[in-house]
Amino acid sequence: MTSAPTAMTVTDTEVLRDALGLLKDREQVAERLLDSSAKHSFDPDTELDWDAPLEEGKWFWPPELVSLYDTPLWKKMSTEHQQDLARHEAASLASLGIWFEIILMQLLVRHIYDKPVTSAHVRYALTEIADECRHSKMFARMIQKGGAPAYPVSRLNHNLARVLKTISTTPGSFACTLLGEEILDWMQRLTFPDERVQTLVRGVTRIHVVEEARHVRYAREELRRQMVTAPRWEQELTRISSGEAARVFSVAFVNPDVYSNVGLAKREAVAQVKASGHRREVMQSGARKLTDFLDEIGVLRGMGRRLWRSSGLLA
Repeated sequence: MTSAPTAMTVTDTEVLRDALGLLKDREQVAERLLDSSAKHSFDPDTELDWDAPLEEGKWFWPPELVSLYDTPLWKKMSTEHQQDLARHEAASLASLGIWFEIILMQLLVRHIYDKPVTSAHVRYALTEIADECRHSKMFARMIQKGGAPAYPVSRLNHNLARVLKTISTTPGSFACTLLGEEILDWMQRLTFPDERVQTLVRGVTRIHVVEEARHVRYAREELRRQMVTAPRWEQELTRISSGEAARVFSVAFVNPDVYSNVGLAKREAVAQVKASGHRREVMQSGARKLTDFLDEIGVLRGMGRRLWRSSGLLA
C-alpha cells in the first residue's frame, strides 16, 4: 500500500496458489465484477416505494433472527411486543451497517490510493464505494421510515474503529470487510423472501444481497492474494486483528438500548441473549461460510483463532 504506482506489479503477473487452488488474475476478477455491476445495480431511491404505508401486523426482521427469540423473556412477550423489539433491532442492525460501510469506504480508498488509476481493480473499488454510499443512505431512510431511533455503536467501539481505519494493513482491512458483510448477508438472505416481513424491509435486503455478493467476491479474492504475498508479520497481525474485530463485532451486533426502549430490563435481556443456545447457533451459522473460508486460507491460527472462539462466532 506504500509503493509507487506502476502499470503492473509482480503479484499481478506471477502464478499464485493457496489451499483453495490457483488465484485468479486480479484484473480479470475486477472486469467480471464491473460487468455484473453494470447489469445488476439499483438506485434504492427509485427502486423502492418509500411512500407506501407500513403493513400492519408484519415484522421488520424475521422473529427467529431477533436476539431474544426462544428465551424465557421472549415467551412472556405478546406478538405485538415481539414485533416492536424486531423493529428496534432492525434499526440497530441498519445503524451498525451504516457505521461499518463508512469504515469500509475509507479502507477501500486507502487500498487503491497508490494503485494504477486506470486498472479494472481500482475502477471496481470505486464502483463498490458508490454501492456502499447508496446502501448507507438506504439504511438511514429505512430507519426513519420504521420510526425507531438510530442506534450508534458505543463511544469505545467508535474510537477503536477510528484507530483501525488509520493503521489497518491491506489483508486486515479485507478480513474485517468480510466479517461485516458475510454475517449480515446470511441473515438478509433469509429476510428478503420472508413474506412475514415488511415489503420495504424485504426490498432493502434484496438490493443489499445482490450488490454485496460482488463485494464479498472482491474481498475474498484480494484477501487470498494478500495472505499468500504479505510478509509473515503482516499475516500474523491479520490473524490477531480479525479475531479482535470479531470480538468487537459480536458485542456490537445489537445495541442493548433496544431492550430498554421497548420496556424490557436491559441487564436481564442481555443476560438471556448471552445464555441463549438458539442465538449462539444463529450467529455461528451466519459466520460459518466465512470462518470455513478464513480457516482454509490460514487466517484462523494461533491467537487469532482463540479470539474468534471468544467472540462466539466460531464453534
